Amino acid sequence: MNGLLQKFKHWLMVALLAVFCVGCSDVPNLSVNPWQVIALPTEASMYDVAFTDDGQHGWLVGSRTTLFETTDGGASWEPRSLDLGDEKVSFFAVSFAGQEGWIVGKPSILLHTTDGGQNWTRVILSSKLPGAPYGITALGPGQAEMATDLGAIYRTDDGAQNWHALVQGAVGVVRNLRRSPNGEYIAVSAKGNFYSTWQPGDEEWTPHQRTSSRRLQNMGFFPDGRQWLIARGGLLQFSQPGAALESEDWDEEVYPEFSTSWGLLDMAYRTPEELWVSGGSGNLLVSLDEGQTWQKDRAVEEVPANLYRIVFLDADHGFVLGDRGVLLRYQGADSTT
Repeated sequence: MNGLLQKFKHWLMVALLAVFCVGCSDVPNLSVNPWQVIALPTEASMYDVAFTDDGQHGWLVGSRTTLFETTDGGASWEPRSLDLGDEKVSFFAVSFAGQEGWIVGKPSILLHTTDGGQNWTRVILSSKLPGAPYGITALGPGQAEMATDLGAIYRTDDGAQNWHALVQGAVGVVRNLRRSPNGEYIAVSAKGNFYSTWQPGDEEWTPHQRTSSRRLQNMGFFPDGRQWLIARGGLLQFSQPGAALESEDWDEEVYPEFSTSWGLLDMAYRTPEELWVSGGSGNLLVSLDEGQTWQKDRAVEEVPANLYRIVFLDADHGFVLGDRGVLLRYQGADSTT
């Protein structure tokens, strides 16, 4: 009887090991890690980063009124504080055009600087504003576009003294909202069951059904204007080249890491061929051939953070933003060759 019991335990362990290995990643490892891990002195989540026109002076924003400043291109960061009284604020977005910058957050807050951030002025927003400020884009001297978490979009051309609405109807509570370089917007609904698009001149948002049975996680734009989406279960899709924003014509589904269930959260192109995707539990993947094949950056796999956002300022300067004060800094194009 004891012999049979021992054999049963042995085969049970073998079976469990086999099940476990089914979930193991078979994505090839990236040979050289191009990212520097920066541990900031905070437990907050990082949400956005932006630089002034010199490319060295930048600002990083996040939850818990988190604000960091760099003067060396992001190699080191210093915490900064603003006098907001007892108000508990999460900063969601920051944007600069030259030395003029903007920060938005929740509950309803808008900050403005004209001197690179040496001085920040709080802009009083109407109590009737639909939703809380969620995104901000600096467009030029005195010019900016602000979007709320309900899909309201406003523009100022006089340094925030006056705002005018660009879209009359809100889209509802959003999970994510992104703006393209030419002023188009795409928003994922809070539950991820549909998405909406808006382009300059439209009076309302245009709703769209999701492309599969999987709920949407995030959507955005590539530099060439194409759209991308991330759905639950690690699914990626890209719109076809030349497709109009309102088109629902998408390429075939892509699974960079099909055998695992790590949630993917964001993506960004470094070059027209090199695409990075980030996710939960330090998950970071790269494709060097526009998404056809993938490699995994296992050097950052032990980073104890979810990697929420990827921002490439240009081909040689980029950041991955995570929770628990984790920031990854791209160290140069030669690292992946």
